Amino acid sequence: MAKLKSTVNSAVPALFVLCAVLCGCALIACGSSPPAAPGTPAKKAAPEIPEMVLVKGGTFTMGSPAEETNSFHDERPQHEVTLTNFYMSKHQITQKDWKDIMGTSPSNFTGDELPVEKVSWYDTLVFCNKLSMKRGLNPAYRISGSTDPEEWGAIPVYPSSNAEWDAVEIVKEANGYRLPTEAQWEYACRVGTLTPFGTGENITADQANYDGRYPYKNYPQGAYRQTTTPVGSYEPNAWGLYDMHGNVWEWCWDWHGSYAGGKQTDPQGAVTGAYRVARGGSWNNNGRFLRSASRGSSAPAFRDTIIGLRIVRP
Repeated sequence: MAKLKSTVNSAVPALFVLCAVLCGCALIACGSSPPAAPGTPAKKAAPEIPEMVLVKGGTFTMGSPAEETNSFHDERPQHEVTLTNFYMSKHQITQKDWKDIMGTSPSNFTGDELPVEKVSWYDTLVFCNKLSMKRGLNPAYRISGSTDPEEWGAIPVYPSSNAEWDAVEIVKEANGYRLPTEAQWEYACRVGTLTPFGTGENITADQANYDGRYPYKNYPQGAYRQTTTPVGSYEPNAWGLYDMHGNVWEWCWDWHGSYAGGKQTDPQGAVTGAYRVARGGSWNNNGRFLRSASRGSSAPAFRDTIIGLRIVRP
């Protein structure tokens, strides 16, 4: 098992184990808007916030081949996965997105358009359900029989874990926001590619925010920015998704576990475990950890400046 250390402003490194619209509705007390004049263009609906991108379902090969340089054993066996359509947030969740729902941002690096970080997997459950409730959607997560985070009690803090929170269920037929499964994340990252990165055989520090002093397979070195960068700073992939490689790791739904062989449809990952998966690599990682198949994981209560999130909905 490989271990990844995160350094924050030369502080004590933290362990990261390896093995990813508002439709506001306003009621007008009295009166109504006059009809539009003939020929007046219809108003466009306000965009969903966070902006979501349709990822059309399909079948892909998940994991890495043994010959992929700097790959890990837990990325195998490669297996065929079929996914149904889903929507994924165009960007990593920003500090503004987080503050709009949670009130404050826990992030070390500050800026509305920077990705939120220092959020635990448990934190993301609360965020997703609160966001769903604010948008008028059915919350996806249920803990101890309730989908209302106000009834869940205090969010567990690292190094503690909590059996009730760990037993969280996904509400069947819910249309609310949630973390992507590991399979959804890798499918969205690959965009049909079989190469180490969605960008091909290599990824440069001009294409993603990571420690460019240590590129993949000894490719030319690049910048090490030592901080997160505003979401959308680099070119999107073919789905229109930004920062699928680097900036911050992105929590996924799955417990970390060994891959099962054979064909699978909409897999949810291991049933139990000690660590939840994160994907994508971060500003503080070398190129190896940004690969599409690279799997990070950590305790669900763990918070660090290298971990954030991206969300999906059906």
